[in-house]
Amino acid sequence: MGVLGGQGMSVAVRPLLHLLVGLVLYEVAEMMAVPALVDKVTAALCPADGRSCPEAIYLTGLQSSADVVEPSKRATAFGFITGIASASHALGDIFTRFLPKRWIFQVSVILLICSVLYMKIFLVETLQRAPSSPSQHSSLSALVVRVPQQRWESIKENINIFKNSESLRRIACVDFFYKLGMSGVIDVRLYYLKSVFGFDKNQFSEILMVVDIGSIFSQILVLPLISHVIGEKGILCVSILASISYAFLYGVAWAWWVPYFSSLFGIIFVMARPAIHAIISREVLSTDQGKAQGFIATVQSVAIMLAPLFMNPLTSYFISEKAPFNCKGFSFLVASVVLAISLFFAWRLNSKGRDEFTEVAVSDEPSDEALQAPLLA
Repeated sequence: MGVLGGQGMSVAVRPLLHLLVGLVLYEVAEMMAVPALVDKVTAALCPADGRSCPEAIYLTGLQSSADVVEPSKRATAFGFITGIASASHALGDIFTRFLPKRWIFQVSVILLICSVLYMKIFLVETLQRAPSSPSQHSSLSALVVRVPQQRWESIKENINIFKNSESLRRIACVDFFYKLGMSGVIDVRLYYLKSVFGFDKNQFSEILMVVDIGSIFSQILVLPLISHVIGEKGILCVSILASISYAFLYGVAWAWWVPYFSSLFGIIFVMARPAIHAIISREVLSTDQGKAQGFIATVQSVAIMLAPLFMNPLTSYFISEKAPFNCKGFSFLVASVVLAISLFFAWRLNSKGRDEFTEVAVSDEPSDEALQAPLLA
């Protein structure tokens, strides 16, 4: 398979244009508030004499592409989407660096509103819904009974998709442990840097920009090239190795410049996200794309919910004076072990996807399976 040129890239991402615009607005708004939020929280909770403040860490962590892109170009499309997200993160970091603190959250809220309005107006729904029949219009009491039953059947269908595929079960394990480890690291890293090295929002923005600017090129330019050489499995394994190195260096950081150096690994590990989505996309039929990606999103949400339960107390404990030994980044070492478990499952993934054996055709006439009835018809 040849390497996608500029025209191939344009064809792969053109159907995603309106989705990308909304994504840019959302990611800029979300990211520009992150560095400033650390300063705001610590200023409100922590003493002004510069002492460590582990309590602030407990406030962290609480917080349609496959339908329009052919299977052979999905890795490129996912990489382009995440690359655009990284570019938006970098732009958000720049806004944080130069905007006054009093304006950051107001601008962020305005951009979030613009993101919702833009996608509501311009983004086309790719899901073709079955026409509703008069019998579907029922009373509120009947709707309350029917909707949970429909959702339960949908959940069972999603579980069956993964139950019947060993590769999908393994990628679910990969994603769970990867998200568990990386969410733990990302949730507490800025508070850790502020407590241990005294970083402020400007230094946070600089570290985040190193990752975001570098990851633009790695996801948009490098990923499409190497995906034809080492495949999605190879990209995933290399990315998880970079994540382990990233967490390990945070754990043993002995000087202020070590976090800057470790951020270089972020240029590599950001490719894990598009690789995971591409592997899942290749393993399921076109009519099951939403179900499979939705199930993985649920797995990620569970991991995000669980990560603060071990990461926040560990980080708070080891940066306090009560720590049993002097290793302020011990929680990051624990996270690197969790990421190593993810690497174990990634290494055991099958290298061939469903689409190497089954050709998925996209016809102008939708099949009955592709039609889905609206939930609240």
